[in-house]
Amino acid sequence: MRPIPSRAACLAATVAGILASAPASAALLQVARSDLADLSLEQLSNVVVTSVSRREEKLSQAAASIYVITGQEIRASGATTIPEALRLAPNLDVARADAVQYAISARGFNNVLANKMLVMIDGRTVYTPLFSGVFWEAQDVLLEDVERIEVISGPGGTLWGANAVNGVINVITKSARDTQGALAWIGTGNRETSGAARFGGELLGGHYRIYAKSTDRKNSEREDGVDIRDSSQTMQAGFRADWGTHANGFTIQGDAYDGSVDQTGPSRELSGANLLGRWVHDLGGHGNVNIQAYYDRTTRFHPNSFREALDTYDIELQHGFHIARHNVVWGGGYRESRDNIENFPPQAFLPPDITLRWANIFAQDTIGITEDIDLTLGAKLERNSYTGNEFLPTARVGWRLGQERFVWGAVSRAVRAPSRIDRDLYIPATPPYALAGGSDFDSEVATIYELGFRARPSDSWSYSLTAFRHDYDQLRSIGLNASSQPTFQNALEGTSTGLEAWGRWQVVPAFSLSGGFVAQDVKVNVKSGQVDLGGRGSLGNDPDHWVKLRASWAITPKLEADAFVRYYAALPAPVVPSYTAVDLRVGWKVMPSLELSLVVQNLFDDKHVEWGASPNRAAFQRMAFFKATWRP
Repeated sequence: MRPIPSRAACLAATVAGILASAPASAALLQVARSDLADLSLEQLSNVVVTSVSRREEKLSQAAASIYVITGQEIRASGATTIPEALRLAPNLDVARADAVQYAISARGFNNVLANKMLVMIDGRTVYTPLFSGVFWEAQDVLLEDVERIEVISGPGGTLWGANAVNGVINVITKSARDTQGALAWIGTGNRETSGAARFGGELLGGHYRIYAKSTDRKNSEREDGVDIRDSSQTMQAGFRADWGTHANGFTIQGDAYDGSVDQTGPSRELSGANLLGRWVHDLGGHGNVNIQAYYDRTTRFHPNSFREALDTYDIELQHGFHIARHNVVWGGGYRESRDNIENFPPQAFLPPDITLRWANIFAQDTIGITEDIDLTLGAKLERNSYTGNEFLPTARVGWRLGQERFVWGAVSRAVRAPSRIDRDLYIPATPPYALAGGSDFDSEVATIYELGFRARPSDSWSYSLTAFRHDYDQLRSIGLNASSQPTFQNALEGTSTGLEAWGRWQVVPAFSLSGGFVAQDVKVNVKSGQVDLGGRGSLGNDPDHWVKLRASWAITPKLEADAFVRYYAALPAPVVPSYTAVDLRVGWKVMPSLELSLVVQNLFDDKHVEWGASPNRAAFQRMAFFKATWRP
């Protein structure tokens, strides 16, 4: 991919300067599965999450480092893409690389080819087997339809499988029942023009919605003001239909998209479609069962690099039940990806066509040791086409110290299984190779230790603290094979240690502050007796700390303002200076059916870089985006 392209201002003072003292106003809404907007701290602590245990549990009692981005927070931020919405999670490192590419990870090893985060959209895994990561420019939803995004920093391999090493991102959209009627919006600014429409209604005793979305992003610019040819145009449409209830129901949904990204020479092209079905059934005294299946097709064309057509089939069964002091969830699944690649002279995936298979069984038991202490033991056995069987166990304990305090700890094993880049990439396409596929490349392995504390000392503020240590073995390196050709090997080891913290303060009913910080120390070393010819630099580029702060003010029932400040420490190699960015959104409800909003990003910053090596990296300028939303 093309190379991508300070000040530490006082964060609290900056927000205070934007949003002065706030008057009390507006009653808070009640918790609803379809609407997490404007929740009090008590209501937020009772929000139900599913990504930690594959079953419903209160956020306040989930034994993991989990942050929930609500649909209301996404709306109030003015985000137009999933990556921009993910900036709201204090436990995520989100760096924008150009007009469409992002580097997103947690607890280190961030890269535009980051491969240690598992990302799902309504249960559909969206990483590519090319590099075990995500092409973020191909992942989109109508953000108005997002109920919440559950962001786990830390391992999730026991329940979700390989690649859930440093975290899990689960984008969960609303039921069709909760998106009835019409919605349309259009927005324009100096960097983007976009619009969308959605309609929901009743269908055969159930509910449905359909939507369409179009986005046109302009070129980003280098630090010297020269355009980077990375403008993009995408169109996406989709539907969802739901029948029955939350406990007994059937869902079918799908999306299709088509787009292009400008570059020197012919444009990059991407398209795809997916179809997912899910059936849930309450077995009464015998628990509940969930069966899900999906088909996903993606095509990509990177001129003079590769052309790919990827078909993925996935089916999964899960059964949960409660007996005595045991809360058990178990199941299994099977996934098959048929990858067909047309190679070009600069590089080749050999063999060009391959079918990869993953099969798994898992079980997890949460045992009520006492009234206030739960012990969770779980394991997954997953088999993949490259390394065979991988064992992914975990042990977690949670201790409720009264109603408002919760202590938890965990020890887990997770792996990042080989991808096609690790095993099948050859540069150039014909011998002699500057880089040859690592036929013996093995899984990267991590043992993770976590200790967390969560509390709500009063009705007006709450906080969460997590200390972590990841011990990595068999990290990807570059060495020489028996033919003295550079190849991917497993000669590196490392650690990631740190502290994650975030909290929320409801100053008055109409004004709240929330924020968090992460401090981390990521170290990578060559294993004793081995060599690395350059693999260490490709593993990631991580700041040692960052801080995020957000303020929300309901000025009047019709006027609101939100400010979001983030400070990132410098990246070491290649060096990216530290930066502070301030984003501001003002929304005005002109009438019950019409809302106008203005978002200004980088309000006090003429330009800053977030990723990449000079001189070709992108420098992001001040951006304004005006949006009109109509809800008849």
